[in-house]
Amino acid sequence: MSRRDIVKTAFIRSLPILCSYLFLGIAYGILMEEAGLPWFWTLTTSLTVYTGAFQFVLISLLSSGASLATVALTAFLINSRQTFYALSYVEDFSKMGRRQVFMIHTLTDETYAVNGTLTQPDEDRRRIMFVLAVLCYLYWAAAGVIGGILGQLIPWDMTGIDFCMTALFIIIFIDHWEKNPRHFPAIAGAVIAVICLLIFGAGSFMLPALLMTSAALLIWDSVRQRRDEASEEMP
Repeated sequence: MSRRDIVKTAFIRSLPILCSYLFLGIAYGILMEEAGLPWFWTLTTSLTVYTGAFQFVLISLLSSGASLATVALTAFLINSRQTFYALSYVEDFSKMGRRQVFMIHTLTDETYAVNGTLTQPDEDRRRIMFVLAVLCYLYWAAAGVIGGILGQLIPWDMTGIDFCMTALFIIIFIDHWEKNPRHFPAIAGAVIAVICLLIFGAGSFMLPALLMTSAALLIWDSVRQRRDEASEEMP
């Protein structure tokens, strides 16, 4: 693929993320402004922290004067799921040279989900992943700055704004369901998430759900490979 095709494909794939980042980023910038933190703090946290969920929590931590240890522990717990995301792209990132560190830093829920839908040859896919990561990084930073500036000028009612992120993942889930003939991963993830939600509660279910889902998928993949090998050995 030419460079133009790479950029075009990455941009088109990034449009759903742009829609969610635009609203959430503006909301984040406005909330930062309401907390007494000007737009350049929004830009700084967006570029260095770059994790939507924790950035919203960080507002209250900064406002309350929380200790560095509290901030670090909260960040680790909220973003522990990223460890599992990264395992899927260890091989891809290791082949991206100097871009590897940037790819690790910019791997988010949204880029992870969209990267999983790319079907291009390996080299083209990695180039698209990089451009996609750059675009999403810029979307989030720019939206936060816009929100910070608007927060100084216009009063906003932010009720319900965070649902756009949920809507994005519902759309991605449906897209995966339609394109993948094997539905076990989707079903397993949904069922395990609901069970963990009921057992651990909304504030603590994410990590055990990821651990259990990963274990279930590893077992499923191992069984599937053995079954495929057995079918190939049959005369």
